Amino acid sequence: MTEKLLHEHTEQTQAKVVVVTSGKGGVGKTTTSAAFASALAVRGYKTVVIDFDVGLRNLDLIMGCERRVVYDLLNVIHGEGSLNQALIKDKRVGNLYILPASQTRDNDALSIEGVGEVIAALRKNFEYIICDSPAGIEKGAMTAMYFADEALVVTNPEISSVRDSDRIIGMLASKTRRAEQNLPPVKEHLIITRYDPLRVTKGDMLSAGDVNEILAIPFLGVVPESKSVLAASNSGIPVTLADEGDAHEAYFDIVDRFLGEDKPFRFMDVPRKGIFSRLFGGR
Repeated sequence: MTEKLLHEHTEQTQAKVVVVTSGKGGVGKTTTSAAFASALAVRGYKTVVIDFDVGLRNLDLIMGCERRVVYDLLNVIHGEGSLNQALIKDKRVGNLYILPASQTRDNDALSIEGVGEVIAALRKNFEYIICDSPAGIEKGAMTAMYFADEALVVTNPEISSVRDSDRIIGMLASKTRRAEQNLPPVKEHLIITRYDPLRVTKGDMLSAGDVNEILAIPFLGVVPESKSVLAASNSGIPVTLADEGDAHEAYFDIVDRFLGEDKPFRFMDVPRKGIFSRLFGGR
């Protein structure tokens, strides 16, 4: 990478690059990327979310803009289209944009230098750049996290997911630009998805405290298991822009904590039965 590019990334500190990552697939990274970016935009921040899942490309489906994709991240990197041509403005929130991935190439077409130039250009116009990482520790995931200032480590409350997330935390500490240049480390945050307090009490699932103790990074909150997440995704609507529900509220709590607000943690305990339920044995 050129010295000029490194200098740009060091000097431009206004925008924050946030990678959404985990070791294991299927934990809700793309759902979280879409929900988190949308909530930031609703809170008034100019936000762009980038899909790094080259070859699969699911973010545009969840964001409901798949028919509007003409140019993608790799087109921009390879000079086949401009960044302005590739950015898709969200129809619902005026300060939210999507930069889709390519479906027709593979991760080998990604380059750190090319991604660095795209990030440098986005830093000039956005307050938050959310990088939706593919699963695992292959090139796409490593490239997605390389320029991160902060990281959302997404995990399910099961031991294999937590173990893989621990490995990703090690990568964030050693394989990023900040680690290479001896800058302050990537600021890590923990999000636990598909959380079910009833299963926790039965011993079928790790508690939030267990996960937090194992990973030992700042905790932003849980997202409860909810059918509304799947329904929103299938409708092409980020859950934070869908009708209100537990997952909707949980993601807004998470974003508000990320932004520095002191909010009580919710959705971590089994709901108490009302007096009529207790009297008449209802569920």
